[in-house]
Amino acid sequence: MVIVSVYAGKTKFGKQFGAALIVILLTAVLANLKLIPSASNSIDLYSAIFKYLAPISIFYLLLKVNLTSIKQAGLPMVGLFLIGSLATTLGILLSWSIVSPESVLGEDGKVIAGMLTGTYTGGSLNFNAVALEYGFQEKGILYAGTIAVDNVITTLWIMITLTFPMVLKRFWKGKAKIKSTVSDYSEVPLEDEGIDLISLMWLIFLGVSSYYVSDILSGLLPNIPSILILSTIGIVLAQIKVVANLKGSHNLGLYLVYLFLAVIGAYCEVSAVTELKEIGITLLLFSGLAVIFHGMLIILFGGLIYPDWEMIAIVSQANIGGGATAIALAETFDRNELLLPAIVVGTLGSALGTYLGFLVVYLL
Repeated sequence: MVIVSVYAGKTKFGKQFGAALIVILLTAVLANLKLIPSASNSIDLYSAIFKYLAPISIFYLLLKVNLTSIKQAGLPMVGLFLIGSLATTLGILLSWSIVSPESVLGEDGKVIAGMLTGTYTGGSLNFNAVALEYGFQEKGILYAGTIAVDNVITTLWIMITLTFPMVLKRFWKGKAKIKSTVSDYSEVPLEDEGIDLISLMWLIFLGVSSYYVSDILSGLLPNIPSILILSTIGIVLAQIKVVANLKGSHNLGLYLVYLFLAVIGAYCEVSAVTELKEIGITLLLFSGLAVIFHGMLIILFGGLIYPDWEMIAIVSQANIGGGATAIALAETFDRNELLLPAIVVGTLGSALGTYLGFLVVYLL
């Protein structure tokens, strides 16, 4: 599917969507047609892609990051992210008042609202943190159904954030792109870079060994996520000219991102939602409306404060899908100067989301 999507993304029609969106759509269709494994019958390959390839893809993409561009992108992105986090919380509360999920879900509704607030602030880490506190993971069918709904909404939101910058730029003029200095070390343009045996062996060695080191350090420093340690290693290495000049890191990282997005698409399992009947529909309406409110608020306030639509889309994706999907968007938009800020706000979301999740449970 990745191979098909990359070729399709180069056609006149496919260029309007991009390979990232196409691979999500194709794998989602195949998974729902039961032609490939989906979330309910997930395979070890999917777990390995999430656990190993997704973090290493971020590492490879960071090897072209020059810190001089980050100074310009950092502050606006953090500001937009905080707006997005507030928009998520308000979206959950507004959706709660409109859908009234407690009439179907009972007291579990409050816990689910907290879990969704957490995951739509910075990813699944917060989702599980709230669930574990209330023992919600023991409610097998409801817990699995909530995850299924979350997968569907997250996948749909990736599609929306990939497309809304193109639409909004037509009638609401945004800010000019921050000039990227990502490829300053390399004389070869990113889109034309090849790869040779020397570069390949170094990249694989650096990727695997850095992942291994980050895994060890995260065990010694349990309060620091391993992805943050791995990203830091990548950023430090990127400032070394010999490493930055290795050929193929960008394309290798991009390929791994596409594999990650393919699994995201495969996890978009509509049947898992419909099988829950009224509960599934209620969960879908509640979470979907909350994310729509989030989107409306971050577009409105982001457009008034800092109308860089691609940056707003990346920030929104950092909220709803987490740092990995935000990185995928930055790469798709060719906003290499936003790769590191996307990771920073993704990490910020991991720290902030759990607190907001518990706050929502308390308020409701």
